[in-house]
Amino acid sequence: MSTRTLLRDAANRAATYLEGIDSRGVAPTPDAISALARFERDLPEHPLDPSAILRELDETGSPGTSTSAGGRYFGFVIGATLPAALAANMLATAWDQNAGLVVISPTTAKLETIALRWLLDALHLPATSAAGFVTGATMANFTCLAAARHALLERAGWNVEEQGLFGAPTLTVVVGDEVHVTLLKALAMLGLGRARVTRVPADAQGRMRADLLPPLDNRTILCLQAGNVNTGDCDPMAELISRARAAGAWVHVDGAFGLWAAAAPKRAALVAGVENADSWALDAHKWLNVPYDSGVAICRDRDALRGATAVSAAYLVQGAEREPCEYTPELSRRARGVDVWAAMSSLGRSGIAELIERNCLQASRFAEGLRAAGYEILSDVVLNQVLVSFGDDETTRRVIAALQADGTCWCGGTVWHGRTAMRISVSSWATTDQDVELSLAAMLRVASWVLATH
Repeated sequence: MSTRTLLRDAANRAATYLEGIDSRGVAPTPDAISALARFERDLPEHPLDPSAILRELDETGSPGTSTSAGGRYFGFVIGATLPAALAANMLATAWDQNAGLVVISPTTAKLETIALRWLLDALHLPATSAAGFVTGATMANFTCLAAARHALLERAGWNVEEQGLFGAPTLTVVVGDEVHVTLLKALAMLGLGRARVTRVPADAQGRMRADLLPPLDNRTILCLQAGNVNTGDCDPMAELISRARAAGAWVHVDGAFGLWAAAAPKRAALVAGVENADSWALDAHKWLNVPYDSGVAICRDRDALRGATAVSAAYLVQGAEREPCEYTPELSRRARGVDVWAAMSSLGRSGIAELIERNCLQASRFAEGLRAAGYEILSDVVLNQVLVSFGDDETTRRVIAALQADGTCWCGGTVWHGRTAMRISVSSWATTDQDVELSLAAMLRVASWVLATH
């Protein structure tokens, strides 16, 4: 089989998969999961036919996936993939470019530079900021915090990249009680420690309490959150950032999905003042709906970001243009900027705002329908996250499990203020109002059945 024929087969199978999403359950069936055991075999002694490999991947692998690319997947703040971004990703994969250096791939370097400029524009962040594409918010947090570590220790006369952390001046890291685990993971990998952080109590919505902020100084990294993973709410940016900057502290914002509120005029007040921070972590594979994986590390201080991540060697031919590898931990990486450029081209400023606002209204509709049926919504719905309890913890867990087995939609569980809750995350371009009504009806049907039988 020729490469052209093989790629056509792959494209046809991918299109068939997407076209059939609405006719199957959102979660894979037990039989489909069991069938994955067919992949378990020894390494082949001889080459296999590529067309047979593709057929097996599709016929055995496709049924074992969750349909997170569809409109009724509401787990883990996972977006689908916009058609333009999917097609661009397929072409970029065929290009097979290493996006680390301009000389390797002028096209991807140019598209990356443009996409980053557009992101800063859409999010109303300083146009002179430096940024780079990484795998996701974990590495975006890591990269930004590495820049913060570099800048603060440089002020103290210490070159952490050359001298390491042994004997380095002490830095203080301040986080909210609702800090996301990915930020703590980044701190651990940077040698700043999970347990050494100073925690600030949060309010009922999970926002850092500004009235309990401890004293800050020029060796402090204050980590704020745009988009609590349970409530969707955001720390009071304007007040906290103003106080931190007056003290000379570095402010980092973990904005994996909540930072996108800045691109939607009706939601922008949630993150008012966020543009005055020093660094921002963002996911594009969440609310921008590009293929996994795609995160962005953004830093106001270009020199701090380059100081923490730049690399040089005699064989790395670098020109006068922006070199992508100088702004991320990776040297070799895929061309994530192509997907982002395509997604933002297809949406435009108004389309991005419409997508975010539509998902927020859909989240509010879920809350409204569940509350009207007598179930408890555990937090204010301000963005795209809904927390609902169906009674005691065990009943709520039963409803979650039954809903996942039902297959109409998929939601996960969480614990909020000591109570088990079902979490509904709406972040897909593919979610229609009809999807919401079908899913809401399934939630109510399943909850009624659980309450009647248990």
